[in-house]
Amino acid sequence: MINVVALLSAFQDLYGKPPRLFSAPGRVNLIGEHTDYNDGFVLPMAINRRTFVAAAQRDDRHVLVRSLDIEADATFELDEKSSDPQEHWLGYVEGVARVLEQRGATLTGAEIAISSDIPMGAGLSSSAALEISAGMAFIALSRDRLDPVQLALAAQTAEHLYAGTKCGIMDHLSATLGQKAHALLIDCRSLDITPIDLNLPDMAVVVCNTNVKHELASSAYNERRAECERGVEILREKMPDIRALRDVGVMDLNRYAELLPESVRRRCRHIVTENERTLRAAAALGDGDVAELGKLMKLSHLSLRDDYEVSCPELDAMVDIAMQQEGVAGARMTGGGFGGCTVNLVRRNVLNGFKECVARDYQQASGIIPAIYTVEADAGVFEHTDIGELRRSR
Repeated sequence: MINVVALLSAFQDLYGKPPRLFSAPGRVNLIGEHTDYNDGFVLPMAINRRTFVAAAQRDDRHVLVRSLDIEADATFELDEKSSDPQEHWLGYVEGVARVLEQRGATLTGAEIAISSDIPMGAGLSSSAALEISAGMAFIALSRDRLDPVQLALAAQTAEHLYAGTKCGIMDHLSATLGQKAHALLIDCRSLDITPIDLNLPDMAVVVCNTNVKHELASSAYNERRAECERGVEILREKMPDIRALRDVGVMDLNRYAELLPESVRRRCRHIVTENERTLRAAAALGDGDVAELGKLMKLSHLSLRDDYEVSCPELDAMVDIAMQQEGVAGARMTGGGFGGCTVNLVRRNVLNGFKECVARDYQQASGIIPAIYTVEADAGVFEHTDIGELRRSR
């Protein structure tokens, strides 16, 4: 948990003035993986791990940024042409500022300090939380207003242009529009969002971090996207009206499967079946049908492992170990893959035993100590207007 008092004190020491405070959540995706950039459906929930941005306005167009977590400082000038950021993490902050101005905002300079309890590189959207919290800070300090969906779209564009990841919109919409006690069924084409009550009173959502991140994750992500786009190009010869794999059903894919190269066929099969699973999972969640939701999560992991090929030995081991434990309804990798986290549905009355057994067995299997934590659905980005109350509650 973030020490907000330490963040506010550090800001005062750095800049000699009190800040305003903004925060945005990470997210865990219950199901619907890699479907967002195929115009499909996803079912994430914002989580109670957040990135906090303390910020104050400047009279010029100079931006100073301090990351407390990695003890790094960086600067950039809004009036100068952007170049490669001095620090990789700064690309998320500078990128969202640049895109907001490209889209009509007039920003002021800012003094910023950042701290987060979202683990980096774990598939819980630490980058989106940083972009969204920083984006809201820039807008608010400049006395401007921006629709939350437009903020999400601006942050997504920043990640494309300044971080080189051709991500979908799920992470950024979760960070802006998350709701306490709800998951979000997101239509990634229309951007329609349907809150789904987490109707699972006896179950907890548990994140198991493998604490590995393989280097090919970013490049493979972009490769998978290109393979999906190739599949659409080929299928369009028989289905001229399709725009994305969202428009292809299971029967359609079976009918034209032989047209597709083998690897492209498997990528498409994952997306098409995952969209179907996600809609079924949203219905199951709304009905409180734990068994059905857990079954769909298991099928999702198998598809990600075998058809989309974005799992890894550590993720597979974590899922296998979890499914052997008492009281586990479902488990799957979550996020882009090649490391990071799994998401698990676990009965609340066996949580302690689950965490102990999974931590022990995973360490024995991999030689790595995992991080395991229960998460709750949390609100999207907002400004903390009562900092005194926040000091007391944290």
